[in-house]
Amino acid sequence: MQIENNKEEAPFSYYENLFRELSPEAAVARTGVNWDGKEFYVNLLGRDYAISHPDYALRALDGGKTPPLPVQTFLLRYLLESTAVAWDGAWKTFREMPWGEMYIKPYTGRVLTRAAFTFGTRVAAFRAACEKMGAMELPHGDAGYQFGLIGDFRMQIMVWEGDEEFPPNAQVIYSDNFADGFAAEDRVVAGDILISTIKSYM
Repeated sequence: MQIENNKEEAPFSYYENLFRELSPEAAVARTGVNWDGKEFYVNLLGRDYAISHPDYALRALDGGKTPPLPVQTFLLRYLLESTAVAWDGAWKTFREMPWGEMYIKPYTGRVLTRAAFTFGTRVAAFRAACEKMGAMELPHGDAGYQFGLIGDFRMQIMVWEGDEEFPPNAQVIYSDNFADGFAAEDRVVAGDILISTIKSYM
């Protein structure tokens, strides 16, 4: 692939090359993902995808659009590096997980501030989009919902509408198994993907 957009295509190309050398059996043992000898099957935020191996190709099983490269890169990293960890039923903020303090500044900008000003100014549209996605409503914030991201990993997002005195606000929290199942940079990307996906339904 000739790289034209280094921000998206360069990391995708890097992980695509690593993916060719991936042992499917090792990926299955580590993540619990389904593998039929030709393709991996994953569900990300309610959409099912098939990913062929060793030559990478992704297809959406609902016949819809192929997700953008950052989402595909996230799925490649999931198969290459993530680990299935049982959820204990607890929740953590990004800051409470390993390396959270180090990554909190980019996380705040890419996830919390973006969510606040994308959804806190359009709470009704946010609520409608989350319900369209089949998310579970929460009794927190002016609107809050819980999503299954991938495997046994869950996320919650709550938004508060701004007014004359206070700007809009948002919080995203993670099922506690994210602490051991994903690297910090992937937790940032997970938040980014959640926001972009909800926005696409608005």
